[in-house]
Amino acid sequence: MMSQPLTIALCAGEASGDLLGAHLIEAIKAQRPDTQFIGIGGPRMIAAGCQSLFDQERLAVRGYVEVIKRLPEILKIRRELVARLKAVRPNVFVGIDAPDFNLGVAEQLKAAGIPTVHYVSPSVWAWKRGRVKKIVRQVNQVLCLFPMEPELYRQEGGNALFVGHPLAQALPMEADKAAARARLKLDEDRPVFAILAGSRVSEVDYMAPVFLQAALLILRELPNAQFISPYATAATRERLQHYLSQPQFEKLPIRLQAAKADLACTAADAVLVTSGTATLEVALCKRPMVISYKISTPTYW
Repeated sequence: MMSQPLTIALCAGEASGDLLGAHLIEAIKAQRPDTQFIGIGGPRMIAAGCQSLFDQERLAVRGYVEVIKRLPEILKIRRELVARLKAVRPNVFVGIDAPDFNLGVAEQLKAAGIPTVHYVSPSVWAWKRGRVKKIVRQVNQVLCLFPMEPELYRQEGGNALFVGHPLAQALPMEADKAAARARLKLDEDRPVFAILAGSRVSEVDYMAPVFLQAALLILRELPNAQFISPYATAATRERLQHYLSQPQFEKLPIRLQAAKADLACTAADAVLVTSGTATLEVALCKRPMVISYKISTPTYW
C-alpha cells in the first residue's frame, strides 16, 4: 500500500531563510519526491517547488519603527496564513528563522494539533536567554545551526537537534579565487571587492550609499579596483540600480550579480558586508570583511 504524499508548510521571511528553505525542500524531495510544500517563500523556495501564499518581500522589514509602520499588514498576513494552514492541516509546519513572525504562527498551529518546528535558533546564547522557555512551549522541535545550541533547549525540557548550516557543506574548504573570477568574468590581475548591501530593501536603502561611498574611497587608492555586488531579489536589485544611477556613482566599475554571493566572496580580495547571515558566508569563504549596519534614529534609541 502506497503512503499518502506529505504536505509540509514552510515560512521564510527573508532571503537567508529562502536559501535555507530551498535546501530543505531539495533534501526532503530527494527522499520523498511527491511531498507538497506550501507557505511563504522567496524565489529559491518557489523554484524548488513551494507554493507561496504571500509575497515574501511583505515580511522583509527590520527595525522597530519600520515594523510598526507595517505592523497591521504583517499581522493580517499572519492571521490569514494561520487560517489557511489550519484548513490545509499540513503534516508539519516549519518556520525558518524570522522568529518574531514564525513563532507566533507556530504557537497557534501547535495549539490546533499541527506539529511545529523552528529552523534556526534565535541567538538565545547571546541575549535574552529567557526566550528559551517560551520557544519550548511554542514548538515541538528546534533545528539548530550551531552545535552549542541544542543543550540550551534540552535544559528546559525541549527537543532540539544540531543540523549544521548547508553553506558549510556546500562551500569548499579551500576557495579557488582564480576559478571564481573566471566564472564571473572578472579580471584576474585587478583587485576585487564584493559589496553585500543586504537581503532586504530597507537594508539596501541604508547600506548601499555607505558602501558605494566606501567604493569611491577604495578606487581613489586603488584606481584599477573592480567591484561586484550580488543581490538577493529583484526588489533589492532595483534599489541598487537606483543608487548606481546617481551621478556620483555612475562611473564606478561595479557589476550587479544575481545571487551567487558565495562565488562573489570567493572572487574578492575583501568584502563590504551588511551584518547578518551573509557574514557567516563570507567567513566560510575565508575572506577579510568589513561588517556594517545602520538603523533609523528612533530604532537606535
